[in-house]
Amino acid sequence: VIDQKRRLLGTMRLDDLVVADPAASIEGLVEEPSVTVSPDVDQEEVGRLLSRYNLAAIPVVTDEGVLLGRITFDDVIDVIESEQTEDILMLAGVPDEDELRHNWIESVTTRLPWLMLNLATAAIAASVILVFKDLIEKELTLAFIAPIIAALGGSSGTQSLAVTIRRITVQGSGSARGFVAKEILIGLVNGAVLGSGVALLAFLIDGNVMLGVVVLLAMWGNQIVAGFAGAFIPTTLDRAGIDPSIASSVFVHTLTDLLGFFLLLWLASHLLL
Repeated sequence: VIDQKRRLLGTMRLDDLVVADPAASIEGLVEEPSVTVSPDVDQEEVGRLLSRYNLAAIPVVTDEGVLLGRITFDDVIDVIESEQTEDILMLAGVPDEDELRHNWIESVTTRLPWLMLNLATAAIAASVILVFKDLIEKELTLAFIAPIIAALGGSSGTQSLAVTIRRITVQGSGSARGFVAKEILIGLVNGAVLGSGVALLAFLIDGNVMLGVVVLLAMWGNQIVAGFAGAFIPTTLDRAGIDPSIASSVFVHTLTDLLGFFLLLWLASHLLL
């Protein structure tokens, strides 16, 4: 409903109009619009607003309130699908949505730089093993346990990362600020359970109770770090105005691998020797 200057006054529900008195004015049926957008609002934000307020359409108005048109859910559904596809590809290290239509040469060109970056970060994490090589030679069970702790840390970090980025994508920038404390708490619980299981496995293999304690503490610590990093890194990138799906996974996996190896071997060097 608009006035003579095309300024938006409100909206009417179709079911209210159907049952209204035909002779009555529509003034009593007009409701304030739940939300409006300006022409320069990002398409993804429009999709979030339609979803948040459960609307079939959203009015587009100027700064003076003049109605320019409306955007329906059908108009933005393709945009939402495109944005979500882009986020999934970015999270997997495939930066270009057109990757789905690339030939193999173009695919190599777009993926290889990310793999090279991942190679560099993995080498940094693996270098911790070289620092403690003498310890590993004396306690070979550590070589068996270390990849388990790192892998579970990476898996937990990915879970935290996926939930956090999903929250940011659906509800907008700044919506995941309380996730860090929540994910740390989840890491505490998961670390205790997983750490106990892997510690029991280490004890059954080696028969050393202190080794089990080392494994428990390392797993526990890495799960806490994984939960923290999986929530903190994307929220920090989001506050900085950087798409968190672009580089979060590289940083999270590097951090969990690095600290997983370091915690296990550092604790072992102090408690086993």
